Amino acid sequence: MNNKNIKNIIYNDELYSSIFDLNNISEGLDFLTNDESFIQVGTWKYEKGKILDAHYHNTFERKSFITQEVVLVLEGSIICNLYTKDGNFIATEEINQNQLIIQYQGIHEYEIMKDSKILEIKNGPYFGPDKDRTRVNIRND
Repeated sequence: MNNKNIKNIIYNDELYSSIFDLNNISEGLDFLTNDESFIQVGTWKYEKGKILDAHYHNTFERKSFITQEVVLVLEGSIICNLYTKDGNFIATEEINQNQLIIQYQGIHEYEIMKDSKILEIKNGPYFGPDKDRTRVNIRND
């Protein structure tokens, strides 16, 4: 994790989210997440002509106990409001074009600030919206 363009959101000594600016990524292969994260996110930056070794991934039993997600803003701008599972407010973060946020735990709420194109990536398998997530009325509407 050599990326200097990182902002970690920590609450009570626990990592809730990380925000990365992809405009200045490190040379070579650089993983943005820790090896222990259920979701693994890395960047590549190589010059033309580089050939990466052909490979496949070995089969191992892996257990995930939580869904973690990556939201990458391709165009536009969003706001991410972060809370603990108990509803305690942690932070409001603006995520702009070429930035991504990784959600490790807690409640997250997104507001679209400009017309946006977003790429969302999660660990799986996905069990559908009713089983895989719990909607929370954080605003008490």
